[in-house]
Amino acid sequence: MNKVFLCKEIDKNETRTALIPSDIKVLSALGYEFVVQADVGIKSNYTNDEYSKAGAKILQTLDEGYKYADIIVRVNKPNDIKGIKKDTLHISSFDVFNEKEEVHKFEKAGIKLVSLEMIPRTTLAQKMDIQSSQASLAGYYAVILAASRLPKVFPMMMTPSGNISPAKVFVIGVGVAGLQVIATAKRLGARVDAFDTRPAVEEQVKSLGAKFVKIDLGETGQTKQGYANELTPEQIALQQKAQAKICAQSDIVITTAKVFGRKAPVLLTKDMIKQMKPGSIIVDMAVKTGGNVEGSEKDKDVVLDNGVVILNGDNLECFVPKNASDMFSGNITAFLTHFWDNENKSIKLDTNDEIMKGCLIV
Repeated sequence: MNKVFLCKEIDKNETRTALIPSDIKVLSALGYEFVVQADVGIKSNYTNDEYSKAGAKILQTLDEGYKYADIIVRVNKPNDIKGIKKDTLHISSFDVFNEKEEVHKFEKAGIKLVSLEMIPRTTLAQKMDIQSSQASLAGYYAVILAASRLPKVFPMMMTPSGNISPAKVFVIGVGVAGLQVIATAKRLGARVDAFDTRPAVEEQVKSLGAKFVKIDLGETGQTKQGYANELTPEQIALQQKAQAKICAQSDIVITTAKVFGRKAPVLLTKDMIKQMKPGSIIVDMAVKTGGNVEGSEKDKDVVLDNGVVILNGDNLECFVPKNASDMFSGNITAFLTHFWDNENKSIKLDTNDEIMKGCLIV
């Protein structure tokens, strides 16, 4: 298995590509062979000519690629698996918890499926972790998006006309995305408060110059893979009550709290939002998994009667497609390199390997 087909993304809103030309050149040197669908990298500023120079053959249709490939690589899952050969290895993002019916289709068709989200969060697998690489860019862009809609500037300014106080940003959830939110907001001059259910992140928050908000929720902690443990309804109620005052004082609230494999917890209720100042901005980065904010909607922004704006924080990494593609491609390249069997000139699906065991779903 060494013949790889890089597909063009079907979703019109998807701007990334799963592999960039320079990484195809690296993988070709190992022994992989590549065909790519025409215009696969156009939205991320990579031309067909660059892919050709890297050693890939350009194909026009999915069917051509499916007939050729032992391995299919793309950013998102396909709308239809028709035409993919039995025993092909399909590598992409895939929500196995909420797409169980789709997983069974792969199983029934005899197509091997790797879900990139299911790669374990270990030191060895860190360079393959698309969750972290993409979340970091999304966190950066969440601040840029909020700043573009906020009717005031971020930094403190002392002018002949008077002083301007800095914008107040409140970050809820301090994982990879949350840390990048803090770092970016601080660079722009905002005053930043942050909260996370994991007390262990307090030091990271402070190291970035933000204030860590302490809320006594009882026992919380995190999973072995670094995700926050799911809170009880009672703990969520305590968190909401304590956060209401901070939200009311903030110009921007950015929520990043996701629970792996489950619906996101609601952390900002309608009553809390009613207390916020007109012109305040909320970015719900968990909207794809149900949302942290009551009233947020996937694929569109919401303007409330009190002047608060809730921005759709889904797939923000797609607004910086060049960097997002570079990082996604680096993750894929690390995966394909790690499992390359040089002796047999093929990828090795070693289920004794902890990484493969975690992400090979079918």
